[in-house]
Order: sequence, then C-alpha cells, then structure tokens
Amino acid sequence: MSEDKKLVPKLRFSEFREAEPWRPISLREASIPVAERVGERKLTPVSISAGIGFVPQAEKFGRDISGNQYQLYTLARDGDFVYNKGNSLKFPEGCIYLLQGWGQVAAPSVFICFRLKAGYSNGFFQNCFESNAHGKQLKKHITSGARSNGLLNISKEAFFGVAIPTPNSAEQQKIADCLSSLDELIAAQARKVDTLKTHKKGLMQQLFPREGETQPRLRFPEFRDVGEWKKYSLKDVFSIFQGFAFSSNDSVENGVRWLKIADVGIQQMSHSTPSHLPFQFKKQFEKFSVSEGDYVIALTRPILSGQLKMAQVDQTFAGALLKQRVGKLVTTHHMPFVYFLLQCQQTIGDIEKSISGAEPPNLSAQQIENIKTFIPNELEQIRIAECITSINDLITCATQELETHKTHKKGLMQQLFPQNASEEAV
Repeated sequence: MSEDKKLVPKLRFSEFREAEPWRPISLREASIPVAERVGERKLTPVSISAGIGFVPQAEKFGRDISGNQYQLYTLARDGDFVYNKGNSLKFPEGCIYLLQGWGQVAAPSVFICFRLKAGYSNGFFQNCFESNAHGKQLKKHITSGARSNGLLNISKEAFFGVAIPTPNSAEQQKIADCLSSLDELIAAQARKVDTLKTHKKGLMQQLFPREGETQPRLRFPEFRDVGEWKKYSLKDVFSIFQGFAFSSNDSVENGVRWLKIADVGIQQMSHSTPSHLPFQFKKQFEKFSVSEGDYVIALTRPILSGQLKMAQVDQTFAGALLKQRVGKLVTTHHMPFVYFLLQCQQTIGDIEKSISGAEPPNLSAQQIENIKTFIPNELEQIRIAECITSINDLITCATQELETHKTHKKGLMQQLFPQNASEEAV
C-alpha cells in the first residue's frame, strides 16, 4: 500500500499513534467457517432481524419454521458470528451479528456462520459490521434481486473475501472496550426509556375506566367524591375533519408542506418523506391547513402495532395542508385528554373491531358512532392530561438523551475507523 493511502484513523489512542498503519484483513484470513450441523441436539431455532439481532423463530414467525430441515441447521455457539443474507433498509446487503448470551442455537443453513481466529477481537469486528463495512463491498457481488426465499445471491466465496481494515490485536481490543462502554451507556438509557413507557402504560390503565367500569381505579383526591364519569358515544367526544383530495400531480419540489399518511406516526410526526404543494394552495385551501399543536390521525390503516397512528402537529408541519386520508381531531372537550383517551387499549380495541373486515381498514365518523366511552368533568380531564403530559415530557427528554448517546457513538466510530477504506475486497 502506498504512503499516501495508509490506513490510519483520524483519532487514535495515544499508545498507538506510532503503531503500524491498519491493513485490510479478509474474513477468509481472520476467521474459520462454522459448518457443524445441529443433528439430534435440541436447540432453539433462531432467525436474525436487522437492527435487533437474534430472535427465536417462534417469536418472529409465530412458530418454528425449521421443519424437517432442523437437523441440517448450523450449530452456532456464543462467540460465533452469523450472516443473514436477507436485505433490509438498515442493511441492504445483509446483516452480521455476534451470538452472545444464548449458549448454543440452531441457525438456518442458508446463513453463513464463522468464528474469529485468535488475535482478532469480537468486539472490534462487531462494530465494523454494525457500521456495515461488509455491505460496502458485498453490493458489487449482488448479481440480481433477492431469491424466492428472500435472500440475496451472495456466495460464500464473495462473503469471505470481505476485507476489514484492522490494527494490531491490542488496538482492536482498546477500540472494542471504548465502544463497549458506550454501548452499556446506551443500553442503560434505553432501559430508562422503556421503564418510563411502562410506567405511563400502567398509569393510564389506572387513570381511565376499564371495560365494564364507569370510573377509573385511581382518581386524584379532589375528584374522588364527584361521582362516576358520564357515558358518551365516541362521535360525541370528538369529530374528524378530513383533508382534501389533492392530486399527486399537484406535488412540487418546494412549496407549502403536504401532510400525508406517511407523516403521521405513533404519537409523533415523521419527517423522513417530505412532500410539498404549490405556495398558492396555502390561501386557496386555507381551511385544510393545520397549526402547531393540532392533533391529526391517519384514516387509512390507522392502527399499527396496537396503537393509533396519531400525533400532535409540530413546528415542521405548522401551516401544512391535510391530505384526504388524514384527519384533524376536533372536540369541545379538553383536547389533550381526548388524545390520551385514544391511546387507551380499551378505546383502540373498540376502534379496531369497528374497522375490521375492510381492506384497507379505514377510520370514519360512521365507524366510531356506536363506540361508547366515559368522560369526567373538564377539571378532571385537565388534571389527568397534565399528569400524563408530564410523563410524556420525561419520556421525550430520556429519548433525546438516548439519541444523543447514539449520535456520539456514531461520530466517534467515524473517527476511530479509517473512512472509505473497506470498499474493495482483497
């Protein structure tokens, strides 16, 4: 390798600044293929989900799909890496995960399993694979789309030709230890977020009446003697103002924001696929404009993972024009309370039943008119909404801190690893 193309990261620990440059090491050189069959052993058949890692087949698919191929599955042990050829948004050329904490598992024989040789750090290579160092090289070996089984047409020969820029073993371990400490921080923060979400879910189950009950199990002291909540039809609690049927031909590169179904997530707006309409539409279709703080709901396929796709309009979508299959919630009650009422599992379950049978399922005023619910007086609505909002604020802060940690790790990895150095296999 020429002097001007030495593999050296921007950031190097002090004890390695005078060390030799990194060099590309192929997986063929750094690892041993794992091909031992499961045979008669009784192990958990697993799959791999991008962004998650190893998942029992029974959990991912609802059943064990190994069938009569089980004995031909590969026996993978803790410390082994497994490559799933399935493409995904995060890993278009497939993902590689390190097996940890499972002991032994049965991996589908179509996966590629391998074990690093002595002198190579699992933690170091794990972070290389997390940054998709392998994908940058494998994409040129993909001769066609996914096969009928959903897997990419990548040979073992091509896979083991992937070259990873690698320092000496001591520097590998130093980098792995540094990033591992960040992973522990990220995991701890993720647990904090999950704990807050679990607390919110449990509290909401106490603050709203359960099925067959007319008042909640938990009430604030000042409302314990004011009697039961009043029964309403859901259509009398809120109405849905639908957007306009703009044509796809109306779309422009720059203009007023167009609020479409894809922009409405679960309790948050999505900014990943911006669309715009001509600026003159802002005045022409003013009544379909939304303001920051309004609440919107997806009307086609409104339920995802057991939650309604609805969110509060943020600053990005202030002044946006509503598409036909997105609705703005309108109510004479306390709007934040209604928003939280629609997050209750009882309410979501009733809505899901009312829209089932249609494809795609659509939400409209007609579908909710016979759903019954219970509402307290306005002061209690406000008190409940303030309580849940305070928890939402904690969740938001904790989530932002989690994203900060992830961003920090990503930036650090860009400094600790040579960039654009692993695009060609050896």
